[in-house]
Amino acid sequence: MEAVAGSTAVTINAIHFDSRKVQLNDLFVAVRGTISDGHRYIETAVNQGALAIVCEELPENIVNGVTYVQVENAQTALAFMAANYYGNPSGNLKLVGVTGTNGKTTVATLLYQLFMKAGFKVGLLSTVKVMVADKAFPATHTTPDSLTINEYLYKMNAEGVEFCFMEVSSHGIAQKRTAALRFAGAIFTNLSHDHLDYHKNFAEYRDVKKQLFDDLPPSAFALVNVDDKNGLVMMQNTRAKKFTYALRSYADYNAHILENQFGGLLLKLNGHEVWSKLVGNFNAYNLLAIYAVGELLGLETQENLRIISELESVSGRFQYVVTGKKITAIVDYAHTPDALKNVLETINEIRTKNEELITVVGCGGDRDRTKRPVMGKIAAALSTKVIFTSDNPRTEDPEKILIDVEAGVEPQNFKKTMSVVNRRQAIKTACQLAKPNDIILIAGKGHETYQEINGKRSDFDDFKIVSDFLNELEK
Repeated sequence: MEAVAGSTAVTINAIHFDSRKVQLNDLFVAVRGTISDGHRYIETAVNQGALAIVCEELPENIVNGVTYVQVENAQTALAFMAANYYGNPSGNLKLVGVTGTNGKTTVATLLYQLFMKAGFKVGLLSTVKVMVADKAFPATHTTPDSLTINEYLYKMNAEGVEFCFMEVSSHGIAQKRTAALRFAGAIFTNLSHDHLDYHKNFAEYRDVKKQLFDDLPPSAFALVNVDDKNGLVMMQNTRAKKFTYALRSYADYNAHILENQFGGLLLKLNGHEVWSKLVGNFNAYNLLAIYAVGELLGLETQENLRIISELESVSGRFQYVVTGKKITAIVDYAHTPDALKNVLETINEIRTKNEELITVVGCGGDRDRTKRPVMGKIAAALSTKVIFTSDNPRTEDPEKILIDVEAGVEPQNFKKTMSVVNRRQAIKTACQLAKPNDIILIAGKGHETYQEINGKRSDFDDFKIVSDFLNELEK
């Protein structure tokens, strides 16, 4: 604590960082956000009945009967208060964090499936959804705020949950949302170009991810992908037990791809053959990480392998439908250059090259602009036809976003590309262009069932829309 004004011998009802939720005898934490500064709402919180204020700067107007606590970092203070308020629930189960640019959702969700199928009560905190044992809740952020995280963990404690798998985003770490959590383990998948609108440069983005590993206790495990050069960086200062996984390098856990087709993968995981319904090299990494965590958390090897062979693809991650005309439509969440490159390379490894690969892709508005031309370049280079379109434009002009994307296309690939601003029309165009045996990739939104334009969300499900258009063509 930097300074205190008023008595600390007060009993509060609830903690809030949103002044609109403050009621009589609550505590308000003034957090400096990326859009607004909570210090501007201290007076509002007091007027609504706040009994205590936690802030980084004491206000000029100190109200009698209200306690003010000045701290160095309000986000960190909020994280520890949230954990204490809910009885430090992360310490009552085994919490495993998954961080990296790509693969977080797949790894966390499949680990949830693995341990549920093994007979345990399990929790999940992910981009797609939150699970408290078998009860589902909608997800709003990759890593929720610290109050929400601890509230869910508290609910998991009440349900007797033994393991929880959690996506840990760079935003979540930077904003101290995970600061007071007790992790039993952490997984690093990979690192590539993303969120540089927030982190400014790659080194900062990497070092924020590394913080998760720096803070692990000696009792925890750190599992990293050493085929990514940043894997060993993650472990430099960790006190946790260190483990590695890789397809190309020497590691504690290794995988070899024996077969790779649209029906799935045949893998050798640490010498054990297993068939998976998941597709592509990137999923070989995901499955290897899942296998390793199963071993590290005590699953018997044969049971681990048996359940891995039953795991289903995560919604919006290489989800695909094949119509009667033998057109394959793939819906994938790929919204970073690396993820788009992975999914296109996977399709190109499997296809015969006698068919067209038609890619529908865009970039979100109000997000990292530097990745847009890179996405355009990759899409045009690795597809036979590309339709650039809107993703979630948010408050940006979608036509200007498309200009940014098109700027990356190399001259020899100009003829492959076209732009259709309306996403539904772009998907329809791809279906009309496709001939028997062709492959359509619709990238960027994956599991999302909405499109956000000028602050308004409307229903939009890539998987449903492409299925409907292809079914119409069958009639």
